[in-house]
Amino acid sequence: MAINELELQKEKKILAKVGKLVEETLNSLGFDVNKEEAELIEFKKMMWENASSFDDGEESQVMLATSEEENKALMKRNYFKKLCQIKKRPYFASIVFKDEDGEILNIYMSLTYLKDKDSNNILYDWRSPICSLFYDYETGPCEYKAPGGVFQGELKRKRQYKIEDNELIGVFDNSLNIDDEVLQEVLAQESNEKMKNVVNTIQQEQNKVIRNLDDNNLIVQGIAGSGKTTVALHRIAFLLYRLENLTSNNILIFSPNNIFTEYISEVLPSLGEANTLQTTFNDYLSSFLTEYKDVENFTDFVARYYSYQEEYPELVKYKQSDEILLDLDDFINEYIEAASFTNSFVENEVNKVNKDELNKLLHDKYDRLPLFERVEEIADKLSSSFYKGSSKKKKTFLKLLKENANFEKDYKDIYKKFWLSEYAEITLPEKTIDAFINKDIINYEDALIIAYIKGKLEGFLYEGTIKQVVIDEAQDYNRLQYIIICNIFKKADFTILGDINQNINPYYSYNSLEDLKNVFKGETKYLELLKTYRSSPEIINYTNKILNLQHVNAIRKDNNKPVVIRKNLDSLKDSLITDIKTLQNSYKSTAIITKDKKEAQKIYDLIKDSVEISLVDVDTEKFKKELVIIPAYTAKGLEFDSVIIYNDRDNSYRNNERNLLYVACTRSQHELYIYN
Repeated sequence: MAINELELQKEKKILAKVGKLVEETLNSLGFDVNKEEAELIEFKKMMWENASSFDDGEESQVMLATSEEENKALMKRNYFKKLCQIKKRPYFASIVFKDEDGEILNIYMSLTYLKDKDSNNILYDWRSPICSLFYDYETGPCEYKAPGGVFQGELKRKRQYKIEDNELIGVFDNSLNIDDEVLQEVLAQESNEKMKNVVNTIQQEQNKVIRNLDDNNLIVQGIAGSGKTTVALHRIAFLLYRLENLTSNNILIFSPNNIFTEYISEVLPSLGEANTLQTTFNDYLSSFLTEYKDVENFTDFVARYYSYQEEYPELVKYKQSDEILLDLDDFINEYIEAASFTNSFVENEVNKVNKDELNKLLHDKYDRLPLFERVEEIADKLSSSFYKGSSKKKKTFLKLLKENANFEKDYKDIYKKFWLSEYAEITLPEKTIDAFINKDIINYEDALIIAYIKGKLEGFLYEGTIKQVVIDEAQDYNRLQYIIICNIFKKADFTILGDINQNINPYYSYNSLEDLKNVFKGETKYLELLKTYRSSPEIINYTNKILNLQHVNAIRKDNNKPVVIRKNLDSLKDSLITDIKTLQNSYKSTAIITKDKKEAQKIYDLIKDSVEISLVDVDTEKFKKELVIIPAYTAKGLEFDSVIIYNDRDNSYRNNERNLLYVACTRSQHELYIYN
C-alpha cells in the first residue's frame, strides 16, 4: 500500500539525511584506512630492518601486535567496502517497534550498519536480532531473540523502499502477505546471468532457516523454486555476522557442478561478505583417489543411465545402496582382524623384531587407529626404540613391516577381494570385476566405495578448519557420501538442502530427507519450504501433474500464459526458430532443455547457424543465459525466464524418469513450451 504525501516527504528528508551521513562516513573512513595502511607498511618495514635485535619474547609480542593491527585495518577496509555498496541505496525497509517500556524505535534496515557521530544507530544490519521482526511478523504483538534474552513488544509498522541513485522511487507499507507489492515486483523481473540476493523479500519460512542458531545441523526439504540455494547463501551471511571467529574460509559449499558454482558467485559479495570455499564431491574423490587418473563426475554417471549405456544397472543399484554399506563394514572388519605380521625380522643385523610383539601392537596398542596408520605408528615406535628416540630409520622399518605382512596398501586389490568375498551380495566373474576396477577413469559409483574403503583403512582427509558445511541438491547424495563427508569434517555443523522430487540419481532415493537425521552429530532439525517463488501458476499446475503433487503453493501471480505443447511438426527446425524468436522478444533468457547430452548436441547442430546459442555441459563454467541448450541433469539449480523442453520421439521420458522431466520443466519462470 502506497503512503500519503506527507509521509512521503518525511521519508525523502530521511533519505537525504542518511545519504549525507553515508557520504561523510565514507570520506572520513577512507582517510583513516589509507593512513592506517601506510602506517602498517612502515611498521612492518621497521620490524624487518630490526628483526635481528629482538629476542624470542620481543619478537613474539611484536608479531602479535602486528597481527592485531592488521585485523583492525582489515575490518575497517571491509566496512568501507560495505558502505560503498549501500552508497546509492542505503536501506531497503524499516519497522516501527514499541517495546515493553513503551519506547518507540524506528529501525531502518540495510546491508550493513551506520552510526552517527554520537554513536546512535542510524541503519541496522538486516542480520541484527531486532530486524528479524520484519521477516517474521505482521503488525501486532511480536518478539525477537537476542543475546540478552527474548524481547517482546508491538510491531507498529512495516515499510519497504525502492531507492535508485539515492532517489526515492517508491514506498510501501505492507504486511507479511505473500502478494505484497515489492515481492511481486521482484518475482516479475527477468532472470539474470547470476543469482541475486533477496534480502528485501525474505519470507517467514525462509527466515526460520536463515536465522536458526539453536541447532547444530539443519536438513531442509524445499520444493522446486522455494529458494533453497538463496536461503543457504543468506544463512551463510547471517552466520558470518552472528558467530564469533567464523570467516568465509571456515565455510565450505558442496555444489552440484561448476556451472552452479559460477551462477551463485555474486550473492555473498552483494551481501558484503567474501565468497566461501566451494567444491564438488567429485573434486574430493579426484584428490583422494590418487590410484586413478581421474573420477567420472556425477552428471556423466547419471547420463549413462538416461542414455541407456549402462550394461549392469542392477549392479550399480547395489553399489549405491545402503545394504552395501553393511556388507563393506563386515568385510573391512574381517580384513583388519585377519591382518598380521607373518614373520619376525632383523634390522641392521642386530635389532631383532618379534612378530608376536608386532601383532600385539597392531591389534591392541594401536587398535584405535585405521589399519595403515597403525603400521606408521609401529614403524615410528621401532625407530624410536632402537635409535634413541630418533625417527630417521622409520622408512627402513616401514619397508620391513610391509615385506613381512599379509596385507598391503593396494586398494584396487582390496576392492577386488570384497567382490570375491562372501560379503558381496552379487557374485561376479573375475573378468567383470577387473573391467570396472582397472580403469584410468574410475566410475563414479566405484569411486565412492573405494574412497570409503580407503578412508576406513588409512583415515579420511580430515579438514579441521571447516566449521560450517553447506550441501545443495542433497537428494542426489547417497548415505555413503554423507558418512564420508561427516568423517572429513568432524568438527563442522551442516546445512543440508534438497528436494526428493528433484532426485535425478536413478539408483538411489529417499522417502524423506529427514531419514538423514541420524547421520549427523549434535542437534539436527528438519524443516520444509513449501512455497514456490519461481514459476507461474500455469507452469506449477503442469509440473504437479508430472509427479502427482498436490501440496505446491505458487506465489507468483498468474500471467495467463498456458503451457504450450508442440506435436507432429512439419519442420522441427522452423518451429524451434519461430518459438525461440517469440520468447526472445519477451524475455531475457531462454533455455532449450533436452533429456541428454546427445539430444542437446543434435538440436545445437540443427539451429546453431540460425540463432546465436550456447551449448552447455557439465564442464562449462561461464555462459550467457540469453539462449542456451542444456541437458536436464546439468540444468539443476538454474532458472530461466522461458524454457523449451525437447525430447526425441525415440528417446522420450519413461515412467521411471519423471523426476528428470520435472527438474527440466521447473527451471522456467514465465513460459514453458513442450516439444514431445
